[in-house]
Amino acid sequence: MNIFVHILMTNVLPMVIMIGLGIIIQRAFKLDIKTLSKLNFYLFSPAIMFDLLYKTDISVQVIGKILFFFVVFMVAQYLIVEVVIRMRGYKPSMKSAMRNSVLFYNSANYGIPLNQLAFAGNEKTLAIQVLIMMTQSFVPNTYGIYSVNAHKADMRAIWRTIISMPIIYVIPLAFLLRGFHVAIPQPIATPIGYLADAFIGTALITLGVQLGNMEWKIKRSLLIDVSLSGMLRLVAGPLLAWLIVWLMGLDKLTAAALIVSSAVPTSLSSVLLAVEFDNEAEFASQSVFVSTILSIITVTAVIFFLNIDI
Repeated sequence: MNIFVHILMTNVLPMVIMIGLGIIIQRAFKLDIKTLSKLNFYLFSPAIMFDLLYKTDISVQVIGKILFFFVVFMVAQYLIVEVVIRMRGYKPSMKSAMRNSVLFYNSANYGIPLNQLAFAGNEKTLAIQVLIMMTQSFVPNTYGIYSVNAHKADMRAIWRTIISMPIIYVIPLAFLLRGFHVAIPQPIATPIGYLADAFIGTALITLGVQLGNMEWKIKRSLLIDVSLSGMLRLVAGPLLAWLIVWLMGLDKLTAAALIVSSAVPTSLSSVLLAVEFDNEAEFASQSVFVSTILSIITVTAVIFFLNIDI
């Protein structure tokens, strides 16, 4: 019961409040959702990624293990999603939306607080979560953009969009500057800090604004698809992670950190991509909302079965 209350109060309830504020603002003022999504893509997301990677110490050995896990985990998820897509016979736009709702999970504004809660601020597990966040941020801004545009644009246009995403440049830049111990000048470091601090709030407000455009019910036509997305993300995700870390023979703490990182709900990136490129935005928003609510139960169960001492 204590675990449930901790997760509810420190992870889910603050997110629900922020999303609720976005809904209220949208209902009152009818904001431009595309402007908000551009702010997230081009300013806040790159800033928080650079800030965390520049400041967090991650060893080469840990990087290798986590990247190997991530590749295997993503491939396994992809294969399972493809089975569902073929069984459901989705149209092209819905295929990419379903993939994104499962493959992109909330490793930043949900995963980092959850990691700190579950592992009492352990530096090793936090470093693991930062690396997962890095890879999870990179994939939506490359493969994610390709997947939502592949059925409606030529490859040159898709690649122009991908290379315009600043996050694919800030990741290697952060590693290089940290690796060579290059200090960031204060006039630059301060704005980066401001933008990084704004990421979580702006992303959640953006989700709330998108939800504010919806009816407060799941359409019957989307009920099965949203349910499938939630099951694949919240149940199949941690089960796959458990199988992979067991096969890799990872130590208990690293394995637990990776399993917990895989148990979080669908990422806001799937909504931002859907809105930015007009690709099944309603399904994407409902998948994020429903998986976030259901994660109250599923994340608690994952932590309980891992027997993590909180």
